[in-house]
Amino acid sequence: MSFPETVDVDLYRAVAADAALIAGQLQKERLGTDIGVENKGDLDLVTEVDRACEAAILGRLRRSFPGHDFVAEESAPSLSGSEFVWYIDPLDGTTNYAHGYPFFCTSIALTQRGTVIAGAVYDPVKEELFTAARGRGATCNGAPLRVSKSHDLLRSVFVTGFPYDLRDDVRHTVRLFERFLHHARALRRDGAAALDLAYLAAGRIDGYFEERLKPWDVLAGALLVEEAGGRVSRFDGSPIGVAADEVVASNGALHEAMLRVLAEPPPTR
Repeated sequence: MSFPETVDVDLYRAVAADAALIAGQLQKERLGTDIGVENKGDLDLVTEVDRACEAAILGRLRRSFPGHDFVAEESAPSLSGSEFVWYIDPLDGTTNYAHGYPFFCTSIALTQRGTVIAGAVYDPVKEELFTAARGRGATCNGAPLRVSKSHDLLRSVFVTGFPYDLRDDVRHTVRLFERFLHHARALRRDGAAALDLAYLAAGRIDGYFEERLKPWDVLAGALLVEEAGGRVSRFDGSPIGVAADEVVASNGALHEAMLRVLAEPPPTR
């Protein structure tokens, strides 16, 4: 079934959600089984489940929107110059998935002329479907999402992540983690950026920061946060743009304080 290009963002959200659910079913079926695992780098994995999910997602989206462009993690970009571009992470948290650690998801976002207008993040373990449409709010399984109300770093929980090349310079990689340890109630590293951002939108955590990301990691989750009343930016406070290579996200009330922590000079040793 195909749709005209004049549809509103709610339809884009619905199709993104459907595609994410299809991928999630594949993930549940194969979780804990003997899956093919390959190394893209020392720490970066890809499995046959990643590829199967990506093929299923692309098939679903292309049936509805054959004129759109697509950027997916495991395949070459399909770009024709459309104003609509989908960004797809078929399995965010592949290392977790490969080890049976139950924190992973599918992330799908649609941009129009560089602005994210719809997105879906699906956690098949908890069967939680997070969706957002620009100007229409964010939901989890249909219930509206709102960010937390915390105003104090010392009473807040933050989440971050580490890039796959962290061994190249461990001290540099952990510097921000160490910095926030001095300011936060608790700090977590779960290994799936899209789901981290969904939890922020749901008010389960209060802030998130990470660098050296890819757009498919971030864009759907960033829209969730914004539509749930939070704020998303680069470390200098500017918009993340489509590149989304570094992200600080918060409930809004903590954002300026988080930016100040990120800007702190390194300690003298």
